[in-house]
Amino acid sequence: MFKILVVDDQPDNVFLLEDRLNKEGFNVIKAYDGKSAIRKAETENPDLILLDVMMPDIDGFEVCKLLKENKEINSIPIILVTALNSYSDIEKGFEAGAFDYIQKPFNRIELLARVKAALRFNETNKLYIELEKINTFSATVKKTNHEIKQPLTLINLSVTALKRELEADSFNKNSALKRVEFIENAVKDILHFMKSMLNIKEPEVKKYLENLKANKFKIGEEANVESEQTL
Repeated sequence: MFKILVVDDQPDNVFLLEDRLNKEGFNVIKAYDGKSAIRKAETENPDLILLDVMMPDIDGFEVCKLLKENKEINSIPIILVTALNSYSDIEKGFEAGAFDYIQKPFNRIELLARVKAALRFNETNKLYIELEKINTFSATVKKTNHEIKQPLTLINLSVTALKRELEADSFNKNSALKRVEFIENAVKDILHFMKSMLNIKEPEVKKYLENLKANKFKIGEEANVESEQTL
């Protein structure tokens, strides 16, 4: 279930948005001012933020800017919700990092269409990031495979030579110890390569594909729905 943070200093607006989003199966988190919005975005890590612009403590433009400066959560799409409609205000919102802009009043069709478009973009972006991780993962595996071949070859040669020396009539202890040392060092190299592989985060592309499948968007179904009460 997608999690949406709704931010507005007017409880009635929050209630109306929560009601409409809940009916569509979204999990709604609420905040009534800029500071709590930032705090909840950091702790809840929502999939989308619906952010009112005109708030008493920190306005939506500043909240949006602060959220985008946080590397841990700056990928969360933000839709600004406001009655402001000048081109300068719209430009200011996008410059702050907003994904989209909804002007009050708006109807249910517009709200859901923009929400679902933002969520779809966010999931696609996550998938793209995971695909990039797969490319990096594959390249690292290929490189490590190449690097492991050298110590394995050394181990094989050392074992062959050591076996030959053990089968000989005269046994050279110093030579045998040298072979054993070669093998020990090669094993350490392999263990080092294997340890470096453990530090690579496994790509989660399967999880995102399953999430996309479980949350299919059906925006077209709203096409025949009449406009409802607006904010």
